[in-house]
Amino acid sequence: QVQLVESGGGLVQAGGSLRLSCAASGRTLSNYAMGWFRQAPGKEREFVAAINWSGSSSYYADSVKGRFTASRDNAKNTVYLQMDSLKPEDTAVYYCAAANKRFEWLRSRRPNREMYDYWGQGTQVTVSS
Repeated sequence: QVQLVESGGGLVQAGGSLRLSCAASGRTLSNYAMGWFRQAPGKEREFVAAINWSGSSSYYADSVKGRFTASRDNAKNTVYLQMDSLKPEDTAVYYCAAANKRFEWLRSRRPNREMYDYWGQGTQVTVSS
């Protein structure tokens, strides 16, 4: 089992930045591809970003590409999501997730939550206009 705990959410003005963290316990994260998803009120949970086990490869939803950056520190068993140039439409609960699957397999398919095996409880991000 992998336990994931997100932190770093909060209230920020449009144009600002936040860095989310996702700390893992139970197993080393270096065995897992990691993803970030978000869910706004009344909407489906949507894919944001994914990063491979080493941090050398990542991909993003078009809506955040060029503004968000995923990274990881396997020595700290932690993954990060740096969010810059935030917009009000980025307001959502952000979740990290771990997938015990090959990153290339994940990347070759339309991202969905069913691909991921473990989830954190989420952290709220609110962007004011």
